[in-house]
Amino acid sequence: MARRKWTLVVLSDGLSGSRRLRLNREIAQIGIAAALLLFAVLGSLGTRLLFHAEEAVGEHILARRAALLEAELESLETQVDSLRSSLGSLEDKDEFYRLLAGLEPIDPEVRQVGIGGPGLETVESHSLSGVDPALAGYVHQVSSELGTLARRARLLSLSWVEARQTLEEKVARLQATPSIVPTVGWVSSGFSSSRWHPILSRPRPHLGIDIVAPRGTPIIAAARGRVRSVGVQGEYGLTIEVDHGFGTATRYAHTSKTSVRVGQPVERGDVIGFVGQSGLAIGPHLHYEVLVNGRQMNPRRFIFDGQAIPD
Repeated sequence: MARRKWTLVVLSDGLSGSRRLRLNREIAQIGIAAALLLFAVLGSLGTRLLFHAEEAVGEHILARRAALLEAELESLETQVDSLRSSLGSLEDKDEFYRLLAGLEPIDPEVRQVGIGGPGLETVESHSLSGVDPALAGYVHQVSSELGTLARRARLLSLSWVEARQTLEEKVARLQATPSIVPTVGWVSSGFSSSRWHPILSRPRPHLGIDIVAPRGTPIIAAARGRVRSVGVQGEYGLTIEVDHGFGTATRYAHTSKTSVRVGQPVERGDVIGFVGQSGLAIGPHLHYEVLVNGRQMNPRRFIFDGQAIPD
């Protein structure tokens, strides 16, 4: 049986024409196999070189990223130092505000750690510990410092809220505390558990002070409050009562005319009526009382100016 032969025709672009090469089948197969093997080897080498190149590029990128991260952490640490300094200054002011509000300063050890615990995260538990232990430690240090500052800031915030609320309550109480003489005149009768009554001619308690003044002299509210009653009250005559809150009220009796209505808010110094002689009175004057939790107290304890001449 004749062996098959392969003919390879080589065509030329020039004028030399074509050339024919006759190859045995076995030689042709060996040549093709050798060519395929060469391509395979070259492909494997190319893939390996490409992989190593990509790996080198990847390592370079990771190194670059690590360097950038470390630079960012250094910048962040600088900001943390600035924040720590600012927080220390604010804590000094907080101590001053607490003293103004009558509150005890926060314990220095509590102030240094703030509110809440530091958490359970350690350097070993950080995701970077297996890649770059030094960088993981750096990140953990900055993170821990930020956590401490956050807790201190939270404590400071709560402390300021407490101081502000306490001061606001103190201011509100002071604004509602009777502190001025309700009209200009002379004190003719003081607070007494037993005083000789000039009309009834017998001793009886006098649970306020009488301020003699011309009829029509303005009467002013002794503190911020809300009018709770306006009208005639027996011996008191035409009377105004103002509720100041915090269990405190004031009563203005023997008036000739009022200028407020029930439920009306008033401020210290607002005109609420005028001196008169209504009720059981021998002349124009203001009978002024201060009540604390429903009990009459000596109004002199609540007067801090000298417009009225003492008796």
